Amino acid sequence: MKQESLRKQARRIGPQIERQWFEARSLKSTILTGITWLVAIGGAIPLFSIIYMLVTQGGERLDFEALVELPPAGFDMGGGFGNAIVGTLVMVAIAAAISVPFGILAAIYLAIIGPYTKIAKTSRFVAKTLTGFPSILAGLFTYIVMVKSFGYSALAGGIALAVLMLPTVLLAAEEAMKQVPVRMTDAAYGMGCTRAQVITKVVLPTGLPGIMTGVMLAVAGAAGESAPLLFTALFSNYYMEELMEPTASLSILIYNFSAMPFDNQIQLAWAASLVLVLIILVFNILARLIGRSKH
Repeated sequence: MKQESLRKQARRIGPQIERQWFEARSLKSTILTGITWLVAIGGAIPLFSIIYMLVTQGGERLDFEALVELPPAGFDMGGGFGNAIVGTLVMVAIAAAISVPFGILAAIYLAIIGPYTKIAKTSRFVAKTLTGFPSILAGLFTYIVMVKSFGYSALAGGIALAVLMLPTVLLAAEEAMKQVPVRMTDAAYGMGCTRAQVITKVVLPTGLPGIMTGVMLAVAGAAGESAPLLFTALFSNYYMEELMEPTASLSILIYNFSAMPFDNQIQLAWAASLVLVLIILVFNILARLIGRSKH
């Protein structure tokens, strides 16, 4: 009875809108939607095939020994890539410790202090240009600045990754700060807050989810880099003891072992690839979860 009364009320209000499947706009929308789904499925096939290969090939060799042992040599069996996991995490942590503070401070200037100054416009242009900067050039830059004077090291690798992370952190942080409602900052100024207090008490806490999303995406991208580390950290078959020495990383271990004619090393390369993908996946999931917290 209630549904019938609703139908009668709808008829009184006006004619019901029904989709005409063979009407030009409806047909065009259906065709474009179908093409979009086909393109999406076609693009997902290579991705899922790679994931399937990593799980089947790398999963067989992935165990606790592989996660903690040192890389084997030559015809030796067993071994692992524990030193590469530690080296990767250390260099990414160094890169984050450098790029995140500088990126956020620069974003504060670009978004709040001097958004329309010449230096701000130039900095935005440079940051956007650096987002497409070939990663190998970041390694070459760090090689000239650090490696030629102090040698290959985890610190040099971290600095090279920081060069790549900085533009992503800066642009994401600036955009997050711009999304803070103007009425919130105006209210804070109206209550007598200084600009420093508005930044630290209003802008940064409100924009924190967006800032952290940018940081997580930058970290995920840096974790998978290999070209800069060839010029800066090189590689080592041992666990890192200090920052100023050559250091192993997952990406370089995969590069080295995948070209070897030994089955054990090739299996370890597959397992290391799976671990690296899982690390990047974790950071991407964290970025999505933090991003959703804005809503």
